[in-house]
Amino acid sequence: MKKIISLFVFSMMMLNIVCAQDDTTVDAYFTTAEMPDMMVFMPGPPDSSSVAFANDVNRYFWGKEMRKDPERAAQAARDAVYGLETILTEFEEAFGMKITKDDTPEIYKVLLEGTATCDSICTLPKTRYGRTRPFVRFNEHTLVPELEGELNPHKSFPSGHTLLGWSSALLMMEINPDRANEILARGYRYGENRLVVGAHWQSDTDAARLAASAAYARLHTSERFLEQMKKAREEFKRITDATSVKPTRAPQQTENAAIYDLSGRQVSTPSQGVYIQGGQKIVRP
Repeated sequence: MKKIISLFVFSMMMLNIVCAQDDTTVDAYFTTAEMPDMMVFMPGPPDSSSVAFANDVNRYFWGKEMRKDPERAAQAARDAVYGLETILTEFEEAFGMKITKDDTPEIYKVLLEGTATCDSICTLPKTRYGRTRPFVRFNEHTLVPELEGELNPHKSFPSGHTLLGWSSALLMMEINPDRANEILARGYRYGENRLVVGAHWQSDTDAARLAASAAYARLHTSERFLEQMKKAREEFKRITDATSVKPTRAPQQTENAAIYDLSGRQVSTPSQGVYIQGGQKIVRP
């Protein structure tokens, strides 16, 4: 059995990462073996007799209490669906712009490959520590019982969702630093929602944020990542520059000019909303 596990870990370190959210093979910036080793630079999960674990238990019951807030419970349930698409939807308001594969390909690419690379930092500790999830320990259901089957094969330490959320927040902040506070607040809430769901301990999420920060720093030693991030920032600037003009109704001289939506796509038959025409923002009633 140990030999089988060793071969599995070895294959994960040597092969490019497969992105769990859409089964797409991602050209990761580093292999698992090239990433910082959590088993070396930080402690593992707390012992069940420790004060830290007592805090874990306390925070588990805090999370259950938060489910009584319908808005928070609904957000936590949405965040529980793992993947980049959830991140793009749930972080849209904080980031200030919609990110899609078709409309913002450079931003999408750096997020896809960046988060997949960061995610690999949790491969070894999840396997080695094999920590039991809180809802299993208490023999209870999570907020989203229909997703528990996806959780069971994976262990609790560190939190993969939190790692995804925090690395996404750091990457988005680098693209749009003017929205840093909003982006980081949503990134923190994303990880905290794992306690609301009941899928993770507090120490799982704390470790994941630290690991994500270490992984994010490692990304910046890759010339390929730096080049892609540059493209993403330039794409973001092009789009925001095109939409940062003063709002006005379309003057007579621009009525025949091409019309674009706020993502920079030309629109032939605009409906109600805000568009760019003749270099100006117009309102279609």
